[in-house]
Amino acid sequence: MGRTLPSITQAFLHEQQSLARFRRALRREDQQALDDLLAAAKRHLAEAAYASHLLPFEVMLLAMLVEEHKEVMRLRRLVEAR
Repeated sequence: MGRTLPSITQAFLHEQQSLARFRRALRREDQQALDDLLAAAKRHLAEAAYASHLLPFEVMLLAMLVEEHKEVMRLRRLVEAR
């Protein structure tokens, strides 16, 4: 019996591929920023499997936000330590 839904990894790859034209339209520095955000989202695929009630793109965005907020918190601690 096969799966009725694609795995979160398959869904992530599909979403990433659907952004290919958008990525190509970006400036090189913005392409790198998008690549970094997608890599951050990819680090949370295991957790994303538990969010099956969300759309794959919503999970990707949430994972990106988590990683960006972690960076903001790290920088905030660095500034406060001075």
